Amino acid sequence: MNMKKFNIIAVILTALGAFSIGCDDDPGVENYYTAKGDMASTYLTSRSDQFSEFINIINRSEMVNFDLLGTYGSYTVFAPTNDAVHNFLDGRGLTSIDELSVADCDTIAATHIIESSYFTTDLSDGTMPTMNMLDRYLTITCDSDTVATTGTIEIAYYINSYSRLIVYDDSVENGVVHTVDRIIDATTQMLPDLMLKDSTISLFCQALKLTHLDDSMRLYKDETYVCSPDSFEEGHTFSTASEYDNVFYMENRYYGYTGFIEPNSVYAEHEIYDIDDLRQHAKEVYDDMYPEDADVTDETDRRNSLNRWVSYHFLDRRAHYDELTVDNRMLQQCFDRRHWDVADWYETMLPYSIMKVSFPSGTQAGRYVNRRGVQNRKDTRGVFVAGAKISSPSEAGRHTEATNGVYHYINDLIDYGRNTQEVVLNERMRIDASTLSPDFMTSGARGHEVGAFGIGSVGGDPENPHKYGIWQAITDPKQNINTCIGFKAGSAKNFKYSDIQTHLHVRNRYLTFWSYQGDEVTICGMYDVTFKLPPVPEGDYEFRIATCIDFSNRGIIQVYLDDQPCGIPVDMRIAGTNPIVGWRSDNDLGDEEAIASYDKAMHNRGWMKGPASYRNTGDSAGTSPASYFRTYANTLRRVFTTFHSDGKTDHWIRVQQKLESTNGTFAFDYIELCPKSVYNNEYYPEDRL
Repeated sequence: MNMKKFNIIAVILTALGAFSIGCDDDPGVENYYTAKGDMASTYLTSRSDQFSEFINIINRSEMVNFDLLGTYGSYTVFAPTNDAVHNFLDGRGLTSIDELSVADCDTIAATHIIESSYFTTDLSDGTMPTMNMLDRYLTITCDSDTVATTGTIEIAYYINSYSRLIVYDDSVENGVVHTVDRIIDATTQMLPDLMLKDSTISLFCQALKLTHLDDSMRLYKDETYVCSPDSFEEGHTFSTASEYDNVFYMENRYYGYTGFIEPNSVYAEHEIYDIDDLRQHAKEVYDDMYPEDADVTDETDRRNSLNRWVSYHFLDRRAHYDELTVDNRMLQQCFDRRHWDVADWYETMLPYSIMKVSFPSGTQAGRYVNRRGVQNRKDTRGVFVAGAKISSPSEAGRHTEATNGVYHYINDLIDYGRNTQEVVLNERMRIDASTLSPDFMTSGARGHEVGAFGIGSVGGDPENPHKYGIWQAITDPKQNINTCIGFKAGSAKNFKYSDIQTHLHVRNRYLTFWSYQGDEVTICGMYDVTFKLPPVPEGDYEFRIATCIDFSNRGIIQVYLDDQPCGIPVDMRIAGTNPIVGWRSDNDLGDEEAIASYDKAMHNRGWMKGPASYRNTGDSAGTSPASYFRTYANTLRRVFTTFHSDGKTDHWIRVQQKLESTNGTFAFDYIELCPKSVYNNEYYPEDRL
């Protein structure tokens, strides 16, 4: 997303509360070229022998005004050389850019410009966090490359797998310019069409066509979505406390999809060579779990085993490789990765199914589907399942980003069979609130940095535009660098609420915040919001909500599960040390036996301490030192109820503000769905992680 694509409505409201890459060879800021006083436009025009053709293309475009690159702001320009343009023309049988249509010039110009600046050292091996001016995501991959000096190795960077950065990180006053050796391919294909062109996944794609699941992934833009600045009152204050958020609203709402696909070679390793072999394997997996549907032979029926096989491989959200879990820069600082593999859980396109994506550290570092354990060993309950490793974009070796989604290669089979449901997912699931709606991720709201949506004096930091936010007690929206993404009612799938009484936004991520993964869904007003729980396998579960209590604006909430009240209303303004909660530090309690006993007593009162596996980084002033959430009296989990899942039914949670105030705030951090085998197990008590 970029600033142009948002209605920049500085809604002032209270909510208490860069990328690194394995092939990163940072030359050091002191080695960057810096054009003092030069704008991006001046940089290009002063090198007309290299970029005159690209300049002419922009000047012929009706979508991009060349003067834009001469204004203050923040831009990344991937500037193709004249040779790159000529090679592009030759490939199309043309001799001059005059033979290009205006639409062609629009596409080329908009593809090569992002309205936010990114140096190579800001980026991960994956998709750039901000769309280009064509509303497309670009991917950056890298490889080692032997250069002219014998024995010297440096990093080669590529955009969309094929356009190489031959000069990069040339800093200008309003951003950065990278020189590329060929025109960047502007993907216009929908995800199924892009996949069908990949011969290495032809067997899976044959099943995709037979089940007609490809027809379910054609959406791109919600044409019914309307967001007008007139719909909101600028400067409206929702509550009163010490921090204010700038909230931006999407001008457009997009749909997205993500696939995890086994190449033909992986199927061959399991002696699956053709579609009949795959049918048979799918039947073995799913007839065992769903015997009542064993006779469903129509492969377009969602109950059919082949249909189940294919649909479990997709999410109805766009999730780039480095967005599948939180990024490594944050993990290094905030997670205890020696004892805890970071993970997120996502509902898949197979009805009533869920997928786990893990990011372990150590020699096995990477992203995995349905992995269980800690690093390369068993978890605290004695279980290890290796899972399927997801290839990074560099490892994939080809461009897998479509207009409406992305697919990732995996190195082993995945399914929602017995082992997945009864072993891998038989654990406490800590599900971040920012993953509960596909729209939170497809829009780029989850995990975004302060510079991604606002530049300069409105919501951004021109000196360091790609960093996480910082705590600020600033009421002037033009001075507050933190930016949040708001969602109108109906624009966040899985959430139901009315704009009249409820405001909802996803906060930008910052590491000093008392919130798991550094962000939260903030819900304000006299709110009444209902959200769908992610589906879980059959069994009994305990439902918990984590939030930061002990602030005057938190209010009193009533929680309902499937329209049934979960006990009496809970006052979220009370301190953790209040006897109703009864928090006491582990240091005060003493030995392990005393701590375990007190945890049990606290749980019986409906409360749990925060996790011992996650901490904030502390602020630079030292007033809030870095500490694991278990040590805080206000970063708590509230146990609301237990429920039974039959594995085939949706469950909905309603959170209603009962305090008569229009300034209430529900700081919605994460939920936990904890199976009975974990919360009520005398042999393996639930860990403190």
